[in-house]
Amino acid sequence: MNFDHLKVFHTVAREKSFSKTAKILHMSQPNISSQIRQLEESLDTKLFKRTTRKVDLTQAGEILFQSAEKIIYIIHQTQKDITLLSNSTHGVLNIGASLTLGEHILPRMIGHFKKEFPHVQIVLEINNSDQIIEKLKNEKIHIGFVQSMINSPEYRQRYFYEDELIFIAAKDFILQDSLDFRNSLSPDEIYSLPFILREAGSGTRQLIEEQLIKVNVYPSKLNVILELDNTQSIKSAVEAGIGISIISKASVQHELSLNTIRELSIQDLQLKRFFYSVYDEKKLTPAGETFLSFIHKDKEQ
Repeated sequence: MNFDHLKVFHTVAREKSFSKTAKILHMSQPNISSQIRQLEESLDTKLFKRTTRKVDLTQAGEILFQSAEKIIYIIHQTQKDITLLSNSTHGVLNIGASLTLGEHILPRMIGHFKKEFPHVQIVLEINNSDQIIEKLKNEKIHIGFVQSMINSPEYRQRYFYEDELIFIAAKDFILQDSLDFRNSLSPDEIYSLPFILREAGSGTRQLIEEQLIKVNVYPSKLNVILELDNTQSIKSAVEAGIGISIISKASVQHELSLNTIRELSIQDLQLKRFFYSVYDEKKLTPAGETFLSFIHKDKEQ
């Protein structure tokens, strides 16, 4: 039995589609059909019941699928064990991350990781959560990093980073007409201030509004004077003194260090969000396992 044929069969059986399998494995659909036909000929049995709408397994196909799951897992695990035995983690690791993680948090972690594991080549893509899960499903990335738990029980999800959302203003921004340069405000006082936020309907805007509601601050009462579609534009608008904003503290470390932006403290109000790694344990490579172990240090103890 040809292992490549078995892998193609396993993917078709899992996706119940020849066309989806062709996209996932980067093969032509006729090639997929040909490999399935060769496998059926070698076993002298039909593996799929084909209709115009869907692809279902025959009884023989069901038996083979169960075995294929075990065979592929064993081969995958064996490859990892041999790599670990060589005491040299290497290979290409493709990861996908949401914007804040991909631009401001993971690059530092990757830099530290590369110092210890220089033979691992990491390719980082920045996507939204839906795109990350789609790429995981299509095996285009090994690990995804998202800003909230997702409804995908087939993947393992692990907390690995707590992000603080802070209120920011320009260094010389006047909070009140009385030339007030205070950095500490009561929650009620923020309703009169001009806000710059992400556009309505964005994931980040929704998250901020959810966090505000939890601490009895009502987003509908905020004086939103400007909506922008990316973090860099918001930072530039705040630096220009147009208004204040709520943003990930990790994304403004440079501006805070240069003192072009200052952090505002709101009494009894702290906003946090949690980031998670998402992956299929059965398909994790040695490089992926090593990277996860590295970034999850002490998080689950």
